[in-house]
Amino acid sequence: MIVTVSHVNTATALELVSSAFEFAATKEWKIAVCVVDAAGATVASARMDGVSSQTLTFAEDKAFTAATMRRSTAAFFDRMDQSPSLRLGIANRDRLLVWGGGVPVKFEGSIVGGIGVSGAQDFEDVACAQEALRCVGLAWE
Repeated sequence: MIVTVSHVNTATALELVSSAFEFAATKEWKIAVCVVDAAGATVASARMDGVSSQTLTFAEDKAFTAATMRRSTAAFFDRMDQSPSLRLGIANRDRLLVWGGGVPVKFEGSIVGGIGVSGAQDFEDVACAQEALRCVGLAWE
């Protein structure tokens, strides 16, 4: 059997980063953004001036988690928080992050990637990701 998977393309990923930056700037937030494909590989990433490299790493991990776990990082937290064994297990897994700001990227009902935003408060990171998706006509739910 062969499975065909669609991925967010580079032009769209760059547009998502730019849209998130523009929205954050209107709020005077400083953020880093990463967009990954459906397999969690980075397609585009950047950080605003003055944002630490570690903040970009958080954005990358949020995007990876959203794409590969096929749900937002906030929803992934809700799932992990239901069980002590799940909470302990997540602590031993590389790249999975449960802080708000990671959102799956959906096109025509399929997850084609993930976007991760970090640097503001978690609900502000989520707002940046969702606004970027809205600006380019993509869904997150």
